[in-house]
Amino acid sequence: MVEAGLRADAERNRQRILIAAEEAFLERGASVPLEEVAKRAKVGIGTLYRRFPTREALLAATSNERFASVAETSRARDRDDDPGDAMRQFLEDLAMNTSVYQSLAASLGTVIQHGTPGCNAITAEGRRLLRRAQEAGIVRADASFDDIICVVSAIAIAVEKDSVPMPRIAHLVDLLLNGMRVR
Repeated sequence: MVEAGLRADAERNRQRILIAAEEAFLERGASVPLEEVAKRAKVGIGTLYRRFPTREALLAATSNERFASVAETSRARDRDDDPGDAMRQFLEDLAMNTSVYQSLAASLGTVIQHGTPGCNAITAEGRRLLRRAQEAGIVRADASFDDIICVVSAIAIAVEKDSVPMPRIAHLVDLLLNGMRVR
């Protein structure tokens, strides 16, 4: 994604930072020193911080397309799914995509607040699915999207710590949804 209004050299630096961050996060996790990201991108640390003032801003930018894809897939699939199935699949996809970078799950709530198109899409889709499930009487009225993000983060942390194999995500999401059911 090209950021509007950037000089060509600034946009090249931004893209190099995003590529370097993606590689570093995949190899070493989201807690990799940002100095290493700058070094890989062949830019100074000041350049990195000018473009991305916090680690969470950089994580949001590198997760942007992944989150946008999860939201788009959910919207496309949701047409025929019942509200509970749509919510379940969305949560499984979000948990799997959150566990891509080690340590991303710990800051997911902060990352999705950064306003990138992907973060906005994932938030809007999650809230839409939650509202739909609540209106259908499947999910308790007092459940919030923030509650869901906390629990999805916990699921992703369990997966990234290797204590829970990836196939168990579906089981853990079922436990989450069972706890949110209207009684």
